[in-house]
Amino acid sequence: MKLKFDPNQEYQMDAVRSVTDLFEGLPLQEDEFSVSVAKERGEGIFATQAEDVMVYGNHTVLPDDELLKNLQAIQTKNDLDQANLLQKTRIGGEETSGYPQFSVEMETATGKTYVYLRTIHELFNRYGYSKFVVVVPGKAIREGTLKNLEITKEHFQKLYGNQPFWYGVYDSKNMSTVRDFAVSRALSILVINIEAFRKDFDDEDLDPEKGVLFHRPSEKLSGRSPREFIQAVHPIVIIDEPQSVDNTPLAKKSLSLLNPLFTLRYSATHRNPYNLVYRLDPIKAYEMRLVKKVEVAEVLGTDGPGAGAYVKLLSVSNEGGIRAQIEVDEQTDNGPKRKKITVKNGDDLYEKTKRRDAYQNGFMVGEINAAEGREYIQFEPSGIRLNIGEAHGGDDEAVKRLQIRKTIEEHFEKELELQGKGIKVLSLLFLDRVANYREYPEEGDAVKGLYAQWFEEEYEALRQKSRYAVLDHKPVEEVHDGYFAEDKSGKLKDSRGAGDTNDDETAYNKIMKEKERLLSLEEPLKFIFSHSALREGWDNPNVFQICTLNQANSAIKKRQEIGRGLRLPVNQDGQRVFDDTINRLVVVANESYKDFAKKLQTEYEEDCGVTFGKIPSNVFSGLVYEKDGSEHKLEQSDADRIYSALQEQGVLDAEGKVTEVFQPETPGFRLQLPKDLQFLDIDIIDRISRYRLDRHIVKHERKQAVKLNKEVFLSEDFTELWNRIKAKTVYSVVYSTEDLIHAVKEKIKAMPTVYPPKIQYVKAEFTTDNRGVTSREVLNTMIAVSDEVANLPDIVTYLQRITHLKRDTIVKVLVEADGRLNEFKTNPQRFMDQVADLLNQELNRLSVEGIQYEKLAGDVYEMSLFEEEGFSAYIQNLFKAEKSVYERISVDSTVERSFAEALEEKEYIKLYVKLPNWFTIETPVGKYNPDWAIVKEEDQRVYFVRETKGTLEEAKLRSLELQKIKCGKRHFSAIGMENFEVAKDANEI
Repeated sequence: MKLKFDPNQEYQMDAVRSVTDLFEGLPLQEDEFSVSVAKERGEGIFATQAEDVMVYGNHTVLPDDELLKNLQAIQTKNDLDQANLLQKTRIGGEETSGYPQFSVEMETATGKTYVYLRTIHELFNRYGYSKFVVVVPGKAIREGTLKNLEITKEHFQKLYGNQPFWYGVYDSKNMSTVRDFAVSRALSILVINIEAFRKDFDDEDLDPEKGVLFHRPSEKLSGRSPREFIQAVHPIVIIDEPQSVDNTPLAKKSLSLLNPLFTLRYSATHRNPYNLVYRLDPIKAYEMRLVKKVEVAEVLGTDGPGAGAYVKLLSVSNEGGIRAQIEVDEQTDNGPKRKKITVKNGDDLYEKTKRRDAYQNGFMVGEINAAEGREYIQFEPSGIRLNIGEAHGGDDEAVKRLQIRKTIEEHFEKELELQGKGIKVLSLLFLDRVANYREYPEEGDAVKGLYAQWFEEEYEALRQKSRYAVLDHKPVEEVHDGYFAEDKSGKLKDSRGAGDTNDDETAYNKIMKEKERLLSLEEPLKFIFSHSALREGWDNPNVFQICTLNQANSAIKKRQEIGRGLRLPVNQDGQRVFDDTINRLVVVANESYKDFAKKLQTEYEEDCGVTFGKIPSNVFSGLVYEKDGSEHKLEQSDADRIYSALQEQGVLDAEGKVTEVFQPETPGFRLQLPKDLQFLDIDIIDRISRYRLDRHIVKHERKQAVKLNKEVFLSEDFTELWNRIKAKTVYSVVYSTEDLIHAVKEKIKAMPTVYPPKIQYVKAEFTTDNRGVTSREVLNTMIAVSDEVANLPDIVTYLQRITHLKRDTIVKVLVEADGRLNEFKTNPQRFMDQVADLLNQELNRLSVEGIQYEKLAGDVYEMSLFEEEGFSAYIQNLFKAEKSVYERISVDSTVERSFAEALEEKEYIKLYVKLPNWFTIETPVGKYNPDWAIVKEEDQRVYFVRETKGTLEEAKLRSLELQKIKCGKRHFSAIGMENFEVAKDANEI
C-alpha cells in the first residue's frame, strides 16, 4: 500500500503560509539570477586545494525591518503575542549581525514533518530558496525524516509539476553526499543529526585534525571539510525537535557554524519559541479532532501484602555509599505489612523483614548498580534482578498478565468494530526489559521471555471465544514481534541511554522501513513489543491500543507513550480516516485513570504551557457570533463581563480554573451571564468544555449497542420524512468567466501599491585554527533592486500553476487591471503572490455560489441501513431519546445535547433523527454530514432539516463549514427539500 497525503488540510497550510509569508516581497531567485549575483560578488565559485567547484546556494533575505513587519502581521493573524523586535542568533558566538530564527509549534501526530517538507517546496517555488539542511536530535528521528522524504516524494512531485529535487543523509563514511548537496542546481535537502557535527572548539588541547570528521579537511573533498561545503551554500536550517537539538551552548554554537541564512524550528514542546509564527497546541489538536481521543483502561493490583515474597525497587543513591530504597512486606504481630526500607550490599531481606518466611531463601542483596540510567538491584542466590520501578512477586505479575490479556481483548474488539472497513488494527506494548520478551541462555538458542509466554497463552485462550470466531486469526507466533536494539550477533538488548547507538539503529531501521507493511491486512503482524526507547521517532497511524507494561512511576512521559498512537488511522487505500467513532486510542495502564490523567495534565503544563482546566482571560474576546441575521465580533469589554460573571457564579475561581460548579451534563444547567449576553450561554459552555482534560482523555468503558426504537422507525411520519431526504445527488460547478475577470480586476485595482524590494546581503568569513573556529563579518549591505527587474519571470505560467485557470483568462485579468501590471516590473514576486491570492479567493467564492446539484435517479439511502449499520457508542456520549429512531442518540457537543433535550420537551416536535455518519453529501470542500431531520406539527405537519452550530467556532473552521452548509442547502433544494436552515437552538425552529 501507499500512504496518501491530503494537500488541502487547512491547518497544515496555515502553518506553511505562516513561514512563507515571512518573506513576502522577496523576488524569486531564478537560477540565472542566483548565478549572476554569485559571480558579481565572488560567491558561487568554491575554491578547493585541487579545483574550483561551482556551488549553488541561498544568498538573499529581506531586511530586518521588512521581516519584522511581516512577522508581526503573521502573529496578529494567528492570535500570537506580537514581537517588538526580531530575535537573532550570533554566528559562531561572535558579536556579528547573526541570523533570525522562526518557530512553529505543532502537537504530536498532526503532521509536523509533512508541514516542514511542504514549506521547503513552497519556499523554493515562491522565492527560489534551494538549499535546506534538516538537523535532528538522533538516529530515530533521522530515520523517520528519511522515511517521510521517501513516501512523500511522489506526492510533492505531483503537487509541484514533477519538479526535481535531491535529498540525502550526511554520512561520514560517504563524504560525496555533501558535495552532491552543494553542487546541485535542484532543490536539495540534506538530513543530519546533531551528534555528527557537535564539537567543543574551546578545548585548547583538541587537535582540529583529529576532531569530528564533519569539521576536518578531507582528501575526498579536495582538502575541504564537509562543514565548509555547507557554509558555502548558506543553507536554510530546519531544526526538528529543537529542545533536544540545541539544548546546550555547544550545540547552539555548532549550529551557527553551518552559516544559516535563517533557521526554522519545529516542535510540539518548544523551550525557546524564537519568533513564534504558528501554534497548534494540544487543546486545539483535540478540539479540531486532528488526533485520536484517548481512553485509559486501568488494571490495578490490591497494593496489599500477599502470600509470596514481594520486592519492588524504588530508587538507588550513591550519596554516602551505594544504597537502594525498596518496598517489601514486613512481618508484624498483626500479619505482614507493606513497608519501604533502605538496603546495602550484603543485607538479607529475611532479617530486614523481621524474619518473614517468604524471604528465607534467595534474597541476599548481591549487587546494587547506581550508574545513571542503568540502576538495578540483584539478589543472590536467586539471581532476581530489578530495575527502578520493577517489582517481583506480590500481585505485580498478575497485573502485568491481566494487562496483556486486556490488550488482546481490546484488539479483538476493535477488529470486530472495523470489520469490512479495510483498516488494520495494531497494538503496541511497552516494556522496560528485553529479557521479559526474549531471553538468551549462556548455551543454546534464545527462548521466549515471560511476557511473550503470557501473550501467547492469553491469545490462544481468547481466540477460542465464540465472540471472536469470525476474526481472521493467524498463528500466534506470526502475530507478535519485538522491536529492540540488536548487538552485532543479532541478540536483542536493552537501551537505557539516549537510544542513539549503532545497535539502536537496527531497531529503528526495522520498524521505520516496514511502516507500510505493518498497515497491510495481508501482514499477520499485529502486536508490537518494544522498548521505551521507541518513544521518539516512530509512530504508526493504526495503533489503537497501547499497553504500558513498564511501571507506573517510569521516567517515560505519558505524552511520549500516547504520542505513538495519536495519529489518525488510514485504510487499505492509504487514505486518512476521519471518523470520531473509530478514532480512539485505548491505553491499558497499570495505574488508575485519575493518576494517569493527573500526570498527563502536569506534562502538558510543563511541556506546552497549556493548562487544561484553566480558562485564559482572553478566551472569549474577538469571537464571532450571529445576531439578527448578521455576524458580530465580541468586544473585549463584553468578554470581560462574561469572565467576571463566570467567576461570580463560581464556575471559575479567582485564577480562572474551572470548578465543580460547572456541570453542563446536568439537565437544565445554565450559565448566569449578563442579560444582554445570555443568548451566548450554550456557546460559552462549549468553549469552556474545550479546556477540560476529561473531554479528551477519558476513562475507558465498553461501548453500548444502541437499539432501534421500532415505534418511531416504523411510523408513517418517519417513512414520509425519509422519502423526502433519501435521494443522492451529483454536483457540477458553474460560474461565469466574465464575472470572475470583473471581480478580480476590481480587487487588483484596489490592492496596496507594490513597491520595489530591498534585499539584505550578508557575508561572513570563518577561520579555523588550534584555538577553534572564529568568524567575522566581511560584507553587510542592503541591495535596492532597480525599479524594473531585467529578467522577469513568466507571470502567466506562475498564476496558471497556482490557480489552474486558462491562460487567456489570466491574461484578461492582468490587461484589464487599469495599468497595475506595470508594478509587476518593480517587484515581480510580491505582485504575482497578491494577484494569485485574489484569484483564488474569488474562484472559491464563485465556485460555491455556482454549485449545482442534480438528483440521481434511483440512487438513494435506504431506510434499511438503520437496521444494517446500527451503531454503538460510549455511555457518556449518549442521550436517552423517546422521539428518535434509536433509543439513544450520540451527541458530540453541549450544543447538540441541549438541542436534543429541547426537541424532546417540545410537544409540537413529533419525531427527529440525528442523521448517521453514513448519510453524506458530496461537496467541493469534502463530504458533508447534516445534523438533524425533524417532523413538526402545529397547524400543519412540516418536514425539515436543521444544522446546529455553535457561534463561537474557530474562524477557519467556520469558513469551511459555512461552505459545506451552502452546498447542503443546494443539495436539499435539488431533491425538493427546501426547508433547510442553520439553528443555534431548538427555539429557532
